[in-house]
Amino acid sequence: MKQLSIVLVLIMAAFYAGAQDDYTNDEVETIFTKRKSNGGYGAFSLGYSQIAGRDALISGARGAFIFDHSFAIGLGGYGFVNNLDYSSYSHDNPEDRFMLAGGYGGLFIESIIAGTKPVHVSFPILVGMGGIALVENTGWGWEWDIDPYHTGHEYDHDLFFVVEPAVELEFNLTRFFRAAAYASYRFTSEIELYETDDDVLNGFNFGMTFKFGKF
Repeated sequence: MKQLSIVLVLIMAAFYAGAQDDYTNDEVETIFTKRKSNGGYGAFSLGYSQIAGRDALISGARGAFIFDHSFAIGLGGYGFVNNLDYSSYSHDNPEDRFMLAGGYGGLFIESIIAGTKPVHVSFPILVGMGGIALVENTGWGWEWDIDPYHTGHEYDHDLFFVVEPAVELEFNLTRFFRAAAYASYRFTSEIELYETDDDVLNGFNFGMTFKFGKF
């Protein structure tokens, strides 16, 4: 009987140790854990889009708080310009005369799936406001000017509401640094600009995001 009691105690001790090890592994490997872990990050991104049929650069930054490896909330902002080849400007080509430039930003929330895995996905969505302007392209010397009789001035502008859902394929490169390839789609309210489609900003974006922080 004494030997049986000792064996039972040893079995229970081994089971308890295994359970503790499983709990530790669960803390590292799963999304929802008994122990909560919060953090935050700052990020910048570079992307490509088509705006009014032209190649456009999208650049931006965001910051967020992360809750339990699975949910983030923060603020983000982006800028864009749709005519990068300034040197191609020609007074003989009316299509090169104007460019669209502006920015938008607001609140974003992000659902993170299996964030502790080396490769995982997240689904951020941004909701906010922005502004867009029709600007004359004067080559490498383009500028914003309030005088309508000088080249480089702003011809027209408008404000818009924006919603931009995205999906990111994220790589945990170190404990404090992550890189993600993303695809998003930008929806905006109707835009009123001279000789510009009201849905000119609606479209896909593709790029890379680089995150630094405690994840």
